[in-house]
Amino acid sequence: MKIAVISDIHANKNAFDKVMEDIKNFNPDKIFCLGDLILAGYNPNYIGEKIFELKEKLGQNFEIIQGNTDKMVSNCNEEMILKTKEAFPCMGYSLEDDVKITDKKYLDFVQTLPEKKQVEVNGLKIDLVHGSPRNQSENIYPNLALDEVEKMVEQSSADLILCGHTHIPCGYSLNSGKTVINVGSVGRSMTQNKKAVYLQLTVDKNAQFFVEHREIEYDNEMVSKHILSRGFKHCEDLASMYLA
Repeated sequence: MKIAVISDIHANKNAFDKVMEDIKNFNPDKIFCLGDLILAGYNPNYIGEKIFELKEKLGQNFEIIQGNTDKMVSNCNEEMILKTKEAFPCMGYSLEDDVKITDKKYLDFVQTLPEKKQVEVNGLKIDLVHGSPRNQSENIYPNLALDEVEKMVEQSSADLILCGHTHIPCGYSLNSGKTVINVGSVGRSMTQNKKAVYLQLTVDKNAQFFVEHREIEYDNEMVSKHILSRGFKHCEDLASMYLA
């Protein structure tokens, strides 16, 4: 069974299209999406449309959960916008603008998504989470102490935990027997080269699994210019995140 796992698209049309081209060559049986679809990018409605198309085409072979920014943009109010502007100005002003330009059907869709779910593939139990099993916004970064990661996933009954959120791919093989893999970000990677990242997962009939992080080039400069063209306050700070 071949599975493509994507996360943290953040309304980045160019990166998403390039990743989907690579996924087409992989020819997976299933696609898992770990959330953060439409906030803080340049084309939220395009990404919403493409996610709807994947749901229609793949049916039960497409699994999707909610990311923390999906919750933000779909439950947005003035207080949330103000607090986000104070803590992280470019995200706060992007949030304010995204709510205005994103079609309500996509906002309604991400609002109804589950925060996490467990699926089974050939006997392998897999948890799909955004941050961690215990918190949608918890960070599973590289180079954490194994004991710290064990605490983050202790409530999970899965063999394999797939997460995103940090935009930095990594993985842990824990003493409990669990494996944790951060799949990285399609739309705004925080790796040094800023390439889009997704995960190719293969599960054999004996529930043994094999993984590969795929790095995909896309036109980062063009995307950065698109972000600048949105014109909201501090958009230049967001635009700079796409450039190596």
